Amino acid sequence: MGKLFVISAPSGAGKTSLVRALLEARPNLVVSVSHTTRKPRARELEGRDYFFVTPEQFQQLVADDAFLEHARVFDNFYGTGRAQIQDKLAAGKDILLEIDWQGARQVRRAMPACKTIFILPPSRAALEQRLRERRTDSAETIARRLSDAAADMSHYAEFDFLVVNDHFEQAKLDLGTILDGGGHELSAGRPQISELIQTLVR
Repeated sequence: MGKLFVISAPSGAGKTSLVRALLEARPNLVVSVSHTTRKPRARELEGRDYFFVTPEQFQQLVADDAFLEHARVFDNFYGTGRAQIQDKLAAGKDILLEIDWQGARQVRRAMPACKTIFILPPSRAALEQRLRERRTDSAETIARRLSDAAADMSHYAEFDFLVVNDHFEQAKLDLGTILDGGGHELSAGRPQISELIQTLVR
């Protein structure tokens, strides 16, 4: 039986790059592909990055109880297919599930054995810089993502582990330690993280 890991982060914290690096290094690790109602971005492929569906199709999947979790994020809906997760775990695959804190809360209720990880930026300034360097969002969208980031990060204590993505290689090592069953020193409740949290969620 495989293990389920849930990873959440505010936009711009570097979660996607870290997950990509872990997948390259760990052949038994797979990432869950979510359903979404948002439009594909450049270079995104159906079935690889997301399953792109219409709002009507999404609501039908909700009615059919096809999602392990689902949530509205900004102006779009996202959901994780229940059967997809169950089939991969039964096949012995370890799964990374990239979702927001709302979805993570739903998954914890449905599958209490999962391990949950929240990724933090090293500072608010670093978060803003990373969002701007993407060059995929308008100035208005960036401003909204920044204002919502503090609210997202205020839910850090609901997670089992906290990883600060200050130095990419160290953050990748920290995530690997958690996936291997360790990482007690990376618990979300560790006291040395409180000062950083206060500056991020102010």
